Amino acid sequence: MSALLQTRDLSCARDDRLLFEGLNLALNSGQILLVEGQNGSGKTSLLRILTGLSLPEDGEVLWQGQPISEVGPDYYEQVNYVGHHDGIKRDLTCLENLRLVQAMGKPLPIDLDDALDKVNLYRFGENFVSTLSAGQKRRLAMARLVVTEAQLWIMDEPFTSLDKASMAMFQQMFEEHLHNGGLIVMTSHHDIEMPNCDVIRLNLSE
Repeated sequence: MSALLQTRDLSCARDDRLLFEGLNLALNSGQILLVEGQNGSGKTSLLRILTGLSLPEDGEVLWQGQPISEVGPDYYEQVNYVGHHDGIKRDLTCLENLRLVQAMGKPLPIDLDDALDKVNLYRFGENFVSTLSAGQKRRLAMARLVVTEAQLWIMDEPFTSLDKASMAMFQQMFEEHLHNGGLIVMTSHHDIEMPNCDVIRLNLSE
């Protein structure tokens, strides 16, 4: 039986510098991969390759045994990506941003006010993003996880600008996603303690 997400001999180069090579991963539902390493080691580059936003120097990414280039839209529908930048529209309200996210993905049957409530933004639905704090913007960016359906969550430093209470809230959300058969790949400079989950660590600096 094929792994859910695989890489075969994956290599990445940026600006004529080899970041990593010969990377082989095999990940299944219920697992979380923590990508670690020094700045410039290729963490964000790896995540972008896994999402299909960037191409590797060599090797390939597979979903259920098939190259993602062949799976195409069926793969992208299964990916929820939260990048290092929030990826939200400053000139839209919080609710308008979530409607846009749902229009571009596979929407879940959830009331958007309830979705905002899940990320402690219930009172900010009609507020423009430009008026939010950095932490509020990050929580809004993470709200896409609860308004669209995807088995694979890929996140680049998801805890940026979040306080400890918000970090704990999203960590619980991650655990629920894993226990429901999801798969997570993420980078983080914060210590991640998820003793009830299958945590795999990959250090690109080693």
